[in-house]
Amino acid sequence: MIKIVIRDRRRISPFNEPARDLRILNKPLWLLQRDLLAPYCDSELEIASPLELPAGASEMLVYRDNLYFDAPFIAEFVRQARLTHQPCQVAFSLEDKAITTHALPLQEGIRREGGFYVADLWYYPRGAEPARPLVIDTLPREMGYYHIPTYMAADKGDLVFQVPLRAFLSIENWVHIWMANSPFGIFAMGGRVESTLGRLGVMAKILFRAMIERKQILSSSHMVHVGKNTHIDPSAVIQGPAIIGDNVDIGAGCVIGNCIIGNNVNIMHGSQLLLSVVGDGCFLPFRGSLFMTTLMENSMVAQNATLQYCLIGRDTFVGANTVFTDFNLLSYPLKTMHEDRLEWAGLPILGCCVGHNCRIGGGLMFYPGRMVESDCVLVRSEQRAVIAKNVTYEESDHHHLPGGEVHPRLYPR
Repeated sequence: MIKIVIRDRRRISPFNEPARDLRILNKPLWLLQRDLLAPYCDSELEIASPLELPAGASEMLVYRDNLYFDAPFIAEFVRQARLTHQPCQVAFSLEDKAITTHALPLQEGIRREGGFYVADLWYYPRGAEPARPLVIDTLPREMGYYHIPTYMAADKGDLVFQVPLRAFLSIENWVHIWMANSPFGIFAMGGRVESTLGRLGVMAKILFRAMIERKQILSSSHMVHVGKNTHIDPSAVIQGPAIIGDNVDIGAGCVIGNCIIGNNVNIMHGSQLLLSVVGDGCFLPFRGSLFMTTLMENSMVAQNATLQYCLIGRDTFVGANTVFTDFNLLSYPLKTMHEDRLEWAGLPILGCCVGHNCRIGGGLMFYPGRMVESDCVLVRSEQRAVIAKNVTYEESDHHHLPGGEVHPRLYPR
């Protein structure tokens, strides 16, 4: 089957890069798509629009390259499409809670047509022909953290996500990158593992391995996959499902739960990571805290920094004692920038997004939903201690005044 990739050249703020070049689950999106489709496709062609589909009667899989899908989703779509022997376009039920709750805000790629939501993923068995909708169930499961104060979530006081066991997103905003990594990424991975634990054979296999290794079930090698040349201090607590790469150093007292850790990562004493993705080459000094946060490659989060529901670009430094808040104290709907306007993010809590090659000084506090554009430097001062609005490159503290004078925010007289 030939794979036809429709290029989407829209740039995602604040990274100023197309979605295909941004990292999801520690891989560029284009590479993640290629790896997932390798079992089905033996050749590839890139086009600018669906109007450029090649003529001929060959079997084709066509998709826009800003789409995120996981292995269970694409396997189910290809299986059902081939069974029909007819041209198909991916579709979703109007009652699919994962799509309606989390995938629809801040985007236009998943759109309603008649009695379905459809997106730009097609299967053609005999060349390009009019396609019919093929509904794929994402198998959403309600997962999250319960019994919190009612003012922080729904009327019942439940803070939950509709986590799909078959994930699909159209990535058009930084919130979708975050969503693909955490709720639709590693949270979904945990949901799939949880769904198998009810099978007696699977549970017996995990229990036997845990007994042999003298570990708790969630810490056994069935749940925690560790790469080569990786050192983990005996006092560290790691619970799966988790994936830890090669040449990783995890220090004493670290607590890691349901995370993906890339290669050549150093996580020092007392750091705590939950439902997070840490890219290749990252460094977390002592007592760093990540909750449902993604660090792209070669970034550093200094000691005592707290990042919740955040997305950090590559080659970015976050200083000590910096706090990224995620709850709007005024109880207004959380909004973030989308295509030069503020729009509801579709979430009751949300952290911040920092672009590539940024330097964030210590002691700053960020309000929810804010963005820092790539290549910015922010230093705490009397004028700038709380980041209450988006920060553009033009507002970066690294700019100098005319005549070579040093910026007064950096070195006040």
